[in-house]
Amino acid sequence: MISCPNCNHQNPDGAVQCEACYTPLPQASACPQCGASVQSNAAFCGQCGFNLQQAAPMAVTEELPKTVVPNAPSASAPPTAPPEPTLDFPEIPEADFPDFPDFFEEEEAAAPAVAESPELPDPFTFDFEEPSPAPEVPPTPTPAPAPAPTTVQGSMQATQIQVQTASLLHVQTQVALEIPEHLDVIHIGKPNETVPPDIDVSGFPSSEVVSRVHADLRQEAGLYYIEDTGSSNGTYINHVPLPVGNRHRLRAGDRIGLGKGDKVTFIFQIS
Repeated sequence: MISCPNCNHQNPDGAVQCEACYTPLPQASACPQCGASVQSNAAFCGQCGFNLQQAAPMAVTEELPKTVVPNAPSASAPPTAPPEPTLDFPEIPEADFPDFPDFFEEEEAAAPAVAESPELPDPFTFDFEEPSPAPEVPPTPTPAPAPAPTTVQGSMQATQIQVQTASLLHVQTQVALEIPEHLDVIHIGKPNETVPPDIDVSGFPSSEVVSRVHADLRQEAGLYYIEDTGSSNGTYINHVPLPVGNRHRLRAGDRIGLGKGDKVTFIFQIS
């Protein structure tokens, strides 16, 4: 599958434009490492993870010569601390110092005695009172379950779901052909022994321009797609030719032309 760069829609392999928004799709290329098919704008290979945008291999840098420092200390030998300086002071004889009175002894003798302070209570001693027990809370009663809703006349009325139906309106005759809902692939064409058509257009005027195996309608998750299966005169969507192998998502009101000249034309309808 090819991812659309505009709307991220998954398109089948080989598609050249997005079937949802008609944006040109990137072309696929081969991974240089594993050969897997990758998109040309991909950054990594989804098969092996190879970086598709990597630059040329980095050049091997040459090993630089080591710088030799002369007289450098060895890494194994521990560093030695420098020797501590020693200071030589001259010795002074004791006779050179004058005699001074001892002032500190005289001040201590003259200071009055300090009376002892009374003992104070320990500031870190506290009297704790035991907390009173918490009052008991009665348990909350559990509410009774709500009664089940009563039914009308013993049964509930079923909800009706509206189902959408798709059909093809033939423009030239105004005949509507309902598209089968139980088929994932609906073949459009004329009776043949290879692929019998699910929608037979052989009874409409100018049906000779329609191939026996002309186009396919595909139903996926409630969405309808149309693709040309290699018809002789081609398939046209809103007067634009649909390339072989490309799928187009159908929307209500799309005009489908089988063959050239707009002779066998249908309008896609959803009701």
